[in-house]
Formats: sequence, structure tokens, C-alpha cells
Amino acid sequence: MLMENLPTKFNPQEVEAGRYQKWLDQDLFKPSEDKKAKPYSIVIPPPNVTGKLHLGHAWDTTLQDMIIRQKRMQGFDTLWLPGMDHAGIATQAKVEEKLREQGVSRYDLGREKFVDKVWEWKEEYATHIREQWAKLGLSLDYKRERFTLDDGLSDAVRKVFVALYEKDLIYRGEYIINWDPKARTALSDIEVIHKDVEGAFYHVNYPLTDGSGSLEIATTRPETMLGDTAIAVHPDDARYKDLVGKTAILPLVDKEIPIIADSYVDMEFGTGAVKITPAHDPNDFEVGNRHDLPRVNVMNDDGTMNDLAGKYAGMDRFAARKAIVSDLKEAGYLLNVEKMVHSVGHSERSGVVVEPRLSTQWFVKMAPLAKAAIENQATDDKVEFFPPRFNQTFLNWMDNVHDWVISRQLWWGHRIPAWYNKQTGETYVGMEEPKDIENWEQDPDVLDTWFSSALWPFSTMGWPDTESEDYKRYFPTNTLVTGYDIIFFWVSRMIFQSLEFTHERPFENVLIHGLIRDEQGRKMSKSLGNGIDPMDVIDQYGADALRWFLSNGSAPGQDVRFSYEKMDAAWNFINKIWNASRFVIMNIEDFTKADLDLTGEKTVADRWILTRLNETIEKVTDLFDHFEFGEAGRQLYNFVWDDFCDWYIEMSKEILYGDDAAAQKTTKSILVHVLDQTLRLLHPIMPFVTEEIWEKLPHEGESLVVAAYPVVESANNDETAAKGMEVLKELIRSVRNVRAEVNTPLSKPITLLIKTSDANVDRFLTENTSYIERFCNPEELVIAADITAPDLAMSAVLTGAEIYLPLEGLIDIKEEIKRLEKELAKWTGEVKRVQGKLANERFVNNAPETVVAEERAKEKDYLEKQAAVSDRIESLRTIQ
Repeated sequence: MLMENLPTKFNPQEVEAGRYQKWLDQDLFKPSEDKKAKPYSIVIPPPNVTGKLHLGHAWDTTLQDMIIRQKRMQGFDTLWLPGMDHAGIATQAKVEEKLREQGVSRYDLGREKFVDKVWEWKEEYATHIREQWAKLGLSLDYKRERFTLDDGLSDAVRKVFVALYEKDLIYRGEYIINWDPKARTALSDIEVIHKDVEGAFYHVNYPLTDGSGSLEIATTRPETMLGDTAIAVHPDDARYKDLVGKTAILPLVDKEIPIIADSYVDMEFGTGAVKITPAHDPNDFEVGNRHDLPRVNVMNDDGTMNDLAGKYAGMDRFAARKAIVSDLKEAGYLLNVEKMVHSVGHSERSGVVVEPRLSTQWFVKMAPLAKAAIENQATDDKVEFFPPRFNQTFLNWMDNVHDWVISRQLWWGHRIPAWYNKQTGETYVGMEEPKDIENWEQDPDVLDTWFSSALWPFSTMGWPDTESEDYKRYFPTNTLVTGYDIIFFWVSRMIFQSLEFTHERPFENVLIHGLIRDEQGRKMSKSLGNGIDPMDVIDQYGADALRWFLSNGSAPGQDVRFSYEKMDAAWNFINKIWNASRFVIMNIEDFTKADLDLTGEKTVADRWILTRLNETIEKVTDLFDHFEFGEAGRQLYNFVWDDFCDWYIEMSKEILYGDDAAAQKTTKSILVHVLDQTLRLLHPIMPFVTEEIWEKLPHEGESLVVAAYPVVESANNDETAAKGMEVLKELIRSVRNVRAEVNTPLSKPITLLIKTSDANVDRFLTENTSYIERFCNPEELVIAADITAPDLAMSAVLTGAEIYLPLEGLIDIKEEIKRLEKELAKWTGEVKRVQGKLANERFVNNAPETVVAEERAKEKDYLEKQAAVSDRIESLRTIQ
């Protein structure tokens, strides 16, 4: 069969066009039909249906695809389950913004019609996301795609809510929560982002009712003082003992409020007296509970002041602040304004300042759930974090977790399965609505998005149907890949919910990656205008180049900086693979799978490249198993670029362009075999280009997607060839370097003298003079142990040999001595380093014997090189 060659230029657009659809048509991404195969499953962190995927999504999903593609090739029964999140507050905000542009609010439409609009949005953006997944080449099983508002997942959400309620782990109560006045909904603690902003302490006088004086109170939020119901001092504060039990006048409101004693107050901070506003501060709320204080909420849910704010009613909270400060000053209550910078909570979604607000909400009681999650991490069934340091991050958060507010004042999401009796006020919580529904009204709120996504690993597998085939086979899942920024949001919640409802960890491993930053190390954001659309990068460089960059950018847990320079390097590497593959295909002509034969007599280069291939397979497989993709990429890069392209392909020309047909067949077979195995190793990272090349090689099977992953073939290891080739490469490099230093081109023949000090090296070089002649171009080549160094010559020291290039008339002895002195300093440094290591008793006693032996061999080699260079310097000095 005549092999079809590759085009002369690598064009990612041509290579990738139509390839993904072909994979889908062949149904290659489904789980294995061999149910004896070991299962391996990943659920995709479901992207929000709020817009386009960003570079962070591309990184996250590329890592998952690499893992699942490798496991599929290794014969595992793989499932990579796709899906998307309804993203309650984020999606509702997007749709409301779109409606506002049309002059319409959600209230104009009503709940049912508004939700219909959000479903339209979801369908549009879900289509965009699938197109982006395809462009990235993600090998997802679309037949199992899920959405957090699917019927099945909604059943799971209701079951979990009802079960937690019946266990008294979900309760409803009035508490201070984080409130988003723009979205008009409650937020959990982790949906609040703290930013440093300019603010002030406003020092205000509160007159004592009996006229005997006043108390100085400082506040950062004067607008909330209208809801003050007490002043608190510490019970041990001698300054205020006589005032406890008395009352003070609330400025501008002219209302008496009590002075109470509570140990919450810090005597050392400020004046030691604080205002208590139970409806607007979480700490004040607890103080108010202890002292049975009334809760006066002076703010509407949109951040405007309500009727209890008196003359300030209807004003925005910040406008009211200015007005109140002005009135306090005019009335003589304002003592001073102390400017300062402080941390203020902002809504993650809408960006507005969050308001601590008294509200009736639904909560999850976290203490028992957190305790179970912490205890599980001390067992053999713990969740393994990569890097391991994130295990402590997880434990610290679980150890200090607050009850989770799960209700949201939205229309898009899972409606809370609670109903209130219109006559009796009784609460009913259940899977189904009450039978006499006309007497009941359902809670209008929906659940926090994270409540449903916390169930993702098992609800997507069919739970609560524990007899579901997917649930039985693929749960718990094997690996979760996610960024460190959502350990608290999502990872923690999946762990404690899974332990509670399935009694198993949701996943065996969690691979944590960092964030993608710009070239300056800044986080990508709309405000900075430094965001990069991964689809634009793919249009320019191809998906494989982007995937290569993303897989090699950093170690687990570390951030990575995006740059177009790095993308150029990624494209160049793929182009190198392309050109090397083109050379191989051009030179195997009508080779077929049946012609492949690795049993023939091999050159040292053949034996060396097969040994290096084995080493690369072993290292890359182990590094993949430990999620060290950056180091795996480095190993692949070095093997492909240096060993295969720069050395073996060049050395293969010696045979390919010769007359020995049997040797040609062996070399062609090795070229095909090494390229085939290399493409398999690279396929999980760069699937498009590897498939394109592989199809043009002699092969069996329908696709590289399901081809067998390489394994070490021990019979191909040849340590002697490997060591010999290192000497040969060192020799060739040294001759090239010397030629470069004296401006002697490779085309000009030279005399090359090789003085050997090791019989094995002597024998090896003598047997492989053809390579020396090809790559060094000597007109005279002498290999012997008894060579006398010429007076005028460039020299270099190898392992087991020295080389001399007589260059009379071309060499400056003084410059040559200077060069050799630098080389002597190098070897002296190496000797000092290795001897220091060997002088360390802890290293010698504790390191494996093979490692110590390797260091002793290095010491011997470095000492020999040091002595040889030193001798050469002395000999040159005698003829100066």
C-alpha cells in the first residue's frame, strides 16, 4: 500500500476540520463494551449556562480529557460525563440584564413567563458550550449529558432536602445573612468577595437620658444607626459600670435605648462602647438574642431605606448615609470623621456592596456534616488531594464552617419543596405537593445553586436509584479536576453530601490547578480588559497547540501565565513533530503493517532509540498517574525534539541512503514503531494532529482514540547502547562546538584524534566510525589509547576519552588556555558538589544503594575530566 504523505506545511485548521465529528460518528467516546475492564470515571465540573467558556475552562477540561483519553487507551472502561449548571443567580442576572435592555423587568413578565425566557437562554448558551467543547476536542459521552434542572437531578435535590429536613439538619429561621440588594437575594459567605475600599469611622455622641453626659460611639455604617436598639459595654469595664441599666437617646430618632453589659465588647477598641443593631449586624444579632432586644430592620430588600427610617425612607442606603451624617453634624452629634481603608464584602455575581440583613431563610446545619467529612479524611477511603497541601485547606474550612444559608430569593432554580398552610401556618416539607393544594402556598424561594451541584457526582449517575447501572459501575468517580478557587464552594460540599447520602467519598482524587493569568501575572478580568478567548487562540494556533500549552504550563496547584510567545513555542513543537513524521512517511514508501520487523540486526542508534523510548514511556506513564503533566510534557518534548528528531532521524539516514536492504527494513520498522508509540504517548494531549499523522502510518484499528497506550518492552532495553550513544553524542557535540569556536564549517574536513582511556569506549567508537565520519567530517580519524596530544590543537574531554583537533594556524594558544580554564572550573565545581554529597553521612546511609553508586560513578568521571583538562592546560603552557 502506498502511504499518503503529509502536506509540506502543518495547517491546524485543515488537520482539525471535521475530525471531531468523525470521532462522534464512530461513537468512540462511549464506555467500553468489555465489562471485565476496570471502570474509570470523571464528571465534568458543569459550566454555568451564562456565556462563553474562558481559558480557565479550557485548562480544566483539557486536563480531564488528557486523563480520560489515556485511561481509555490503557483499556479502562471510561466514562467522562458532560453536563451544565443552571447557575441560579448568575443566569437570572444575565437574563434580567437582557430584559432591561428591552425595557422589561421579570415582574412585568411574571414568574412562569420569566422562567420560560431563562430556558430559552439556557438552550442558546448550552449550544455554544457544546460547540466550544467540540473545538477543544473533548472526548465526552454526550449520550449521558446532564443539566442540574433535569427531572432526575431535581428528584435527587428534593430527596436530599426532605431527608436533611427530617433529620433536623435543615431548618428555617430569622438570622442575619449576606444580602445582595441588586439581585435581591441571600448569599452564602463564600459568594461574598472582600475588597479594600475607602471608608470612615463616624464618631457620634449618644446623650444619656438623664442629662449626665454622653457616650461616644464609632460606626462605619451610620445609615444603620436608625435601627439601633441598645448600647453595649463590657461587664468588666470600670468606666461604664454605673451606666449599665440606664438609657441613652438615639440621635435623630429621639428614642431611648438601654445600656447593656455584654462580653462581646472589646474594652481596648475605641471607646469601649458600641451600638447594637440586631437587624443589621451578625454579632449584634447574637447580642440582641442574649438580651432579648427588638430587631429593627430599616432597609428594603433593594438597598433603599424603609418606613422605619423616618424621613430617610425611600433613599438609597448610601444617599441616606450622606444625609444622616450631614444631619448629625448640623445637630451637633457628629464628633469627627476618621478616614480609613477597610475590607467590604461585595456580591460575587452583581458586584454591589453586600448588606448584612435580618431575613428569614432556610439553612443547613453544618456541624454534623462537617464532622463526618473531617473524620473520613483520617481513613483509607479519604479523598486524595493533589497537591496534598490542599487537604489541610479543606480540613481548615470544614473545621470552621458556619451553617449554610441555602434559600435564594430568585425565580430560576430548584423551588424549595416546602408549603405553608394558609389557615394554620403549618409547614409541610415533602417530595410531592400537599393533596389539598388549594389550602397551601409553596415557598417562593429557590435553592442555592451549590445545593444541587453538591450532588453532581452521584445524581448524574442515577441516584437516588441505587440500582442504576451507571451508579453501580461508575460511582464513586475516580478523579475530579478543578481550580483551587472553588474548594469551598463545591469540592467540600460534594464530599459531605456524598458521605451523608451514599456513605462513600464522591471521588478518589482531586486534582487542583491554579488560575490562568496574563503575562504580567494579573488575574484575567473584564475590568482589566486582559481576557483571552480560547476559541480565538484555537483559530490562530489550533486546539492541539493550546492544549499543549495548557498541559505544560505549571505544576499542580500553581497558576500559569498565558502569552502568545508560549503559543508560538507550542505551535513550533507540533510543527517539528509534523516535519519529522513527514520524513518518516516519505521514506517508508510502500511499507505495510506486515513489513514491520524489529527482529533484524540493529545499529547502536536503533538500540539506543528503543531504550530511550522505553524510558520515556515509563516516566510519562508514572508522571500521568501522579498528575505531573508539566514534567510529563518535558520528557516528551526532550524525547521528540532531541532524541528522535535531532539524533535518531539524522542517524537513520546513514542506513536509509545506503545499499543494505535488510538494514533499511529494520531502520524503517524502527522509525515507524517509534513514531507510532510517540504519537500514542502524545495523543491524550494533542489528539487532532496525532490522529492525522497516525492514519498515514501502517496501523491496525479504527482510531488512535481507542488504540493501545504504549507499555515498556523490556526486551528492547540495551544499556550498553544507551551509554555508548551518550559518548558518541558528547563527541559529536564537542567537535561541533570546537568547529564553531574557530569558525571551521562542517563542510571543511579536519583531522580528528580521539585518545581513549576506557577499553569499552575505544571499542564502541571504533565500531561506529561511520557516525563519526558522517557527523564530524574528518579527513583523518585516529582512535587509540596512546595518542600524544599535538601542541597546537583544540581539545575537549569526554567520558572515557579526550579529543584533539589539530588546527595549526587557526588556534590562539592564549585563548585556548582561557577556554580550558573555564572548562576546568566547571569540572572542579562538579567534583566539589558530588564529593560534598558523598561526604554527607545522612545521604550515604539513607539514599538507595543505586543512587549512591551513581554519585560515586559521577565522582570518578568528573575527576578524570578535571585531571585531563588540567594536564592539557599545563602542556599548552609549556609551548607558549
